[in-house]
Amino acid sequence: MAIELEAKIRVDDVAAVRATLLEIGASKLGHRLELNIYFDTTDRKLLAGDEGLRIRSIWSLDGNSAAAAKHVITFKGRQEAGSALKSREEIEFNVDPHEPATELLKRLGYHAELGFEKRRESWSFAGCAIELDELPLLGTFVEVEGPSRDAVMGTLSKLDLGARPLITESYISMMSREATRLGLHDRVVRF
Repeated sequence: MAIELEAKIRVDDVAAVRATLLEIGASKLGHRLELNIYFDTTDRKLLAGDEGLRIRSIWSLDGNSAAAAKHVITFKGRQEAGSALKSREEIEFNVDPHEPATELLKRLGYHAELGFEKRRESWSFAGCAIELDELPLLGTFVEVEGPSRDAVMGTLSKLDLGARPLITESYISMMSREATRLGLHDRVVRF
């Protein structure tokens, strides 16, 4: 089981971050569209325990529109308390096709709680994964995931984002609150 260690920051200008990534010699890995469907029990046991369970479908936006989707199931454990960075256990594996995995989760008592699309541009720099994320209703963010606090914070500093406030709240939590605030009845939020 891996431990996810990441920093998330809200940004207004993804183009400026992209320009900085190019300036510092980061490598662009790809651009994709994701559909994230989160599951929970009727009594919302996972949410109450600060845990998450999702199936993510991923389509490349790098010009090969005929490419099939990739599907990944992920469990995220409780966030480590007292850390400025998000640190949590993560179990992740591919499923293909995703329908049997969805059916299995239903049979185990989980149902699709909420879903949302996300556009993600992936980069790599100094051992860190950098994600430029755009979500409907929420806006744009930068996530930096790395092997250590120093690596993550050093990368943020190189991106001129080191002084920005870090967000430890998950996208699903932010999306759920925003969907409720807006009175959305569709449980999948799309662009």
